[in-house]
Amino acid sequence: MPDVGSTLLGWHVALRELLLVIAIGVAISGLDDLFVDFVFFARSLWRRQAIYSRYPRASAESLRRADPAPIAIIVPAWDESAVIGAMLSDLVLRLDYPRYRVFVGLYPNDPAGIAAVAAVVAAVGDARIESVICRHPGPTTKADCLNHLWTAVVAYEARAREAFKAVVLHDAEDVVHAQELWIYDALIPRLAMVQLPVMPLPDPGSRWISGHYLDEFAENHAKDMVVREALGAAVPSAGVACAIDRDILGRIAAAAGGAPFDATCLTEDYELGHRIKALGGRGALVRVRSGSERVVVATREHFPASFDAALRQKTRWLTGIALAGWDRLGWPGGIADRYMLLRDRKSLVAALLTIAAYGAGLLVLVDLGLRRAFPTALPPMTTPGLAALLWFNAGLLAWRLLMRAGFTGHAYGFAEGLRAIPRALASNFINAAAAWTAARRYRAMMRGTAQLTWDKTAHRFPRADSLADLS
Repeated sequence: MPDVGSTLLGWHVALRELLLVIAIGVAISGLDDLFVDFVFFARSLWRRQAIYSRYPRASAESLRRADPAPIAIIVPAWDESAVIGAMLSDLVLRLDYPRYRVFVGLYPNDPAGIAAVAAVVAAVGDARIESVICRHPGPTTKADCLNHLWTAVVAYEARAREAFKAVVLHDAEDVVHAQELWIYDALIPRLAMVQLPVMPLPDPGSRWISGHYLDEFAENHAKDMVVREALGAAVPSAGVACAIDRDILGRIAAAAGGAPFDATCLTEDYELGHRIKALGGRGALVRVRSGSERVVVATREHFPASFDAALRQKTRWLTGIALAGWDRLGWPGGIADRYMLLRDRKSLVAALLTIAAYGAGLLVLVDLGLRRAFPTALPPMTTPGLAALLWFNAGLLAWRLLMRAGFTGHAYGFAEGLRAIPRALASNFINAAAAWTAARRYRAMMRGTAQLTWDKTAHRFPRADSLADLS
């Protein structure tokens, strides 16, 4: 029977090896993130010195053209009667653009949604809103609904004998910006896809769950997406606030038998950016201001406020991007594309690695307790090399939190920037739970025991009294 000394020594060796493995993984992931930070700041400095020192920054107003082209807006809306009416009413009042048409995708077994859209059309008397009823009862998939909307867009072009310049994607809970269509009109077709930032709305009743989306989108849509374009990689669509050149969408549809969105895909918006890049089109996330506004032109919306809803949403994202997307897309493109695909797919491992690091931290506390109880039985916890690696990782963590707080504070103000630091803990646990659930769901999909349907979350639209504060 082993004595206490040998048992403690075995504990020590196992803990030190665990710390080493986790520390190496955290360091590799941290260096990857640090490289993206470096590219972002180098690009920002170059643009400030080489471009903005000679030319004024563009604004939404400066991009207006004298002859605006017609633009189609497509809005898939399965079981969205709670928000679609308010969204459409706000959209037609808010948009400052003369030539657009809205196509709303509805289902025959959603009479409340159909009635909500009809009520808006009757109330505002706007013939530019067209209801599109999908053939099959819902829910099918979001991509299937988008394909029905595409068919309606093409049919309208044939009737009106007029082609749209771009097709804009929005969801039923979006608060659109008044100037967004002018930006799309100015930049397409020079850009095949224009993605505007998405800014989650702060929710005072869900500072930690809904709030963590503020931090993630603030950094992703101000830095990560910009770096993708700077490196020449494909820029994925966010699924909302995104305009696609009508001609290139038509080419994608023609190559896919008339359906540009793959109905078997969980994240059709993410894959769309890669399809556009494969056809030679260029996508970009565009950040411009309007008038005296402090923040850029963006789409606002509420994100899930409960843990269960956030878990479902992020599980779908991780399953579609990091797992199913690996099978579907492979590793196309050049070095930059493959590097960004690797970053997208590492998110699954990184989330679980973060939780492993938290667990290792608890084991270190246990080890400290054992050392107090048996002060002479255990050798030093770390070697000099491991200690240096752990301190390096601590520095990376501090930098990562500073970056998150900085981007959130820039978008939402100082108070939210401060909240982003402790909120990183909530973000890590939600992402880890989603990674675990995504792995289980993907396994079920591979076995054929999971059905592919529209796994959407319940949506909210801002109250009427708060809409006036949004651009």
